[in-house]
Amino acid sequence: MKKLLMPYNGTSLQLKNHVVMAPMTRSRAIGNIPNALMTQYYGQRKGAGLIITEGTAPAPEALGYARMPGIFSDEQVKGWKLVTAAVHQNNTKIFVQLMHTGRIGHVANLPDDARLIGVSEIPAIGQMHTDSLGSQDFSMPDALTTEGVQEVIGYFVVAANNAVAAGFDGVELHGANGYLIEQFLNPNVNDRTDQYGGSIENRVRFAVEVAQKVSEAIGKDKVGIRISPNSTLGDLAPYDADATLKTYTHLASELNRLGIAYIHVSINPGVPAETLNAIRREFKGTLIHSSGFTPENAEIELQTGAADLVAFGRNFLSNPDFVERIIAGAPFNPVDFTTLYTPGEKGYTDYPRMAGTNEKAILL
Repeated sequence: MKKLLMPYNGTSLQLKNHVVMAPMTRSRAIGNIPNALMTQYYGQRKGAGLIITEGTAPAPEALGYARMPGIFSDEQVKGWKLVTAAVHQNNTKIFVQLMHTGRIGHVANLPDDARLIGVSEIPAIGQMHTDSLGSQDFSMPDALTTEGVQEVIGYFVVAANNAVAAGFDGVELHGANGYLIEQFLNPNVNDRTDQYGGSIENRVRFAVEVAQKVSEAIGKDKVGIRISPNSTLGDLAPYDADATLKTYTHLASELNRLGIAYIHVSINPGVPAETLNAIRREFKGTLIHSSGFTPENAEIELQTGAADLVAFGRNFLSNPDFVERIIAGAPFNPVDFTTLYTPGEKGYTDYPRMAGTNEKAILL
């Protein structure tokens, strides 16, 4: 049997296979509350060993996108309980991705009493969708004070506790794709002069403190983080290659010191092998690689030891029975890119399963 389909027994994670469903924004949370449609969507994909949810706001100010779910209210926790119960029916683990969008947002997507905040008073260049106003330029963020940084860390802690109450097996901190944690890491966005800006150690400090405080609250074995070295998403201009390498080497070392469950690396064409090797060397916990993998090259990644688990995005998006299809050697459904972020079931829960299977099929 392929290693991809065999059980994974890590120090903190024990999974029925090496297949991870990557976090993917789907914009179906009407009123920012997880609902029955989302429960169906995640329940359909419980062939994965681990599911990581779409980015989920730890606070109202983190709701940068339209129809993004949150996990800061009792109603949201209640909605997520239905999702975790559906996923756990097939011995699948599920982590919620805590995503603070920071400056990547627009005030039209936020509740009336929330403000858009960022590491610095530097707006992102570009536009984003709002349901009320259509496409709009990114709003100008209010720069966090030093005290405000501590308040945001507190939001992550509360959200992590809510995640455990909702039945999640853990949380993934979103430190990738140009969102708040990565905004602290990148010196082109972070022009702070306090202990969270300037040197590599200072720019890494926010990510480490969030991971530490969340670990203290719910247990380090329930905490992962996603990173994307050399990413330019979210209007993040690349910076000095040596500084980037040193930034992520130091971050991996600090996260290893904390003993969190995993680091999830979103690999883009711009990340040097030297950086990936440094993360592998410095971090002794579970390492997940994602972005553009097929079952075939994922198997190679696992066999060589480059990663311990591999996460799949698009294939899970359009194939609710993705693991079944790997086992059967069946072709995959193509993705309908026009319905990625639209409300409703079309392009979300209506992708067909293989002939002769159904949602109740027991996998592995």
